[in-house]
Amino acid sequence: MPDGIDTVQEDYFNERYSQSIDPWDYEHSPYEDEKYKTTVAALNRDSYKSIFEIACSIGVLSEMLVEKSLRLLCVDMADAALEVAKKRLAPYAQVQVKKMMVPYDFPTENFEAIIVSEMAYYLNMKDLQKLGERIVEHLEDKGQLVLVHWLPFVEEHPLTGDEVHDYFMTLANADGPFQHVHHDKREKYRLDVFEKR
Repeated sequence: MPDGIDTVQEDYFNERYSQSIDPWDYEHSPYEDEKYKTTVAALNRDSYKSIFEIACSIGVLSEMLVEKSLRLLCVDMADAALEVAKKRLAPYAQVQVKKMMVPYDFPTENFEAIIVSEMAYYLNMKDLQKLGERIVEHLEDKGQLVLVHWLPFVEEHPLTGDEVHDYFMTLANADGPFQHVHHDKREKYRLDVFEKR
């Protein structure tokens, strides 16, 4: 991976959504549907008082997370995606949808679970480390972090899915803030769950 590669910025996503409101086929892809169901199942508690979903896009996974959450905050940086997500999630009183550019922006409150799905490989390593710091600060004790990322190499991604997950594994060593509690590696994606010590 080249040194100094930049984190992918808002313009990239605005361009993708200008071409299609569902550029990664979240609504109809069997791959996405199976991965989303696996993601929700990895949240092994009956309910969570607060869940933070980073990079919610058009809200397909968000709607599936509703059944697990007493309060759900969904954020994204792309305006067009957020408009669709707001309409999709409007029936659910416990859901908030906001524009936020994580990790530069981050909520002030703490959460019982944080979901990072198909997002962190758009960051360079410096910003991934900043994301890790923010998550540690805002995840409650015994709170869960769920990471899910595509594994094949993508040229425009500063990091691979494995690089993202392997970084968080370094935070789950004997002295780290996390305990690694679940691992699921499929042909094209990897899911890891961490619990804050």
